[in-house]
Amino acid sequence: MSAGQPVSSTALPLGEWLPQLSETIDRLAYPTQQRGLALSLGVGGRLWSQLLAPRQKRPDLDAIRELGERFEALLAADLANVRAGAYPRELLYQFPLLEYLSKLPEALVDVPRFLFRSWAGNHADLPAASDSGLYPDYYRRNFHWQTDGWLSSRSARLYDASVEFLFGGTADVMRRMAIPPITELARQRRRPLRILDIGCGTGRFLRQLSRALPDARFYGLDLSRHYISEARSHFSAEEDVSLVVENAESMPFGSSTFDVVTSVFMFHELPKPVRRKVAREARRVLAKGGLFVVCDSAQLSDSAAIADVLNGFPESYHEPFYRGYLRDDLATVLEECGFAAPSSAPHLVSKVVAATKRGR
Repeated sequence: MSAGQPVSSTALPLGEWLPQLSETIDRLAYPTQQRGLALSLGVGGRLWSQLLAPRQKRPDLDAIRELGERFEALLAADLANVRAGAYPRELLYQFPLLEYLSKLPEALVDVPRFLFRSWAGNHADLPAASDSGLYPDYYRRNFHWQTDGWLSSRSARLYDASVEFLFGGTADVMRRMAIPPITELARQRRRPLRILDIGCGTGRFLRQLSRALPDARFYGLDLSRHYISEARSHFSAEEDVSLVVENAESMPFGSSTFDVVTSVFMFHELPKPVRRKVAREARRVLAKGGLFVVCDSAQLSDSAAIADVLNGFPESYHEPFYRGYLRDDLATVLEECGFAAPSSAPHLVSKVVAATKRGR
């Protein structure tokens, strides 16, 4: 190029070129990863559901087509959230495949017991400690027919892998849909947020959220000491995360303590009155204008097109409060409990509802 020749307008500085290259790679690599997981895990998941409930009605072609469209929309939303800066790109590729595969032998050993429990309808096959009076009646059961319910370290070790198996590798993706309203609040507040995750389980959502907001102060609460112990094992001593074993119906925190309260895949496992009790308790511990974000199963109010799929879930897996949950619209529940302007959006077989605390 001669000294007087203008630089081409199509040439981009390295600082602009690299992000565009990264985005192009993500558009190809990320959907390929998720489609591969959905294909490999989905076949096994369907066979497993048939074993648990051989007479369950299979979804019709319209429902299958709707699920396919929702799956692609979920992946597109995940990529869009990364482009918008809601959470870091690394979360797109954090699926711990080898870790989950290492748990497969332990899970396979339990298959006969799991199936027998399901076929016999025995949802009270629990460790003796479940009768200690520490747990409410609705909690003392084998949710999903899983061995020990929520009441053993073995259950906690296998939980994340089993949920990803059930959802074809999309559980973490659906959880991430709850992050954007929280990062938006952080931008508005321009200070580190205090965030509480209720029913935090193994801390999977807290781990993703901590990557998006590394300066925030995180708290997790769960009724199972085994799941809290598992959650602790995934955080280093340097990370600002406090985890407690308590009941979300009566939390050991002062009023107006937190900027954000979250709940992921918990409300569908609560009886109707308890859902409201937990929501009111979440409102109490939130500061004025604080945000409550719930990620949970889709409901009939927003997902009638896959009603057969949703109604079929408790036929395969022990979910005693799920049918009532399907008709108990979460946005309405939060309004009843003192929250304002709830937004609600479905994501594959889940939904995210976000609402602010009104008044004191």
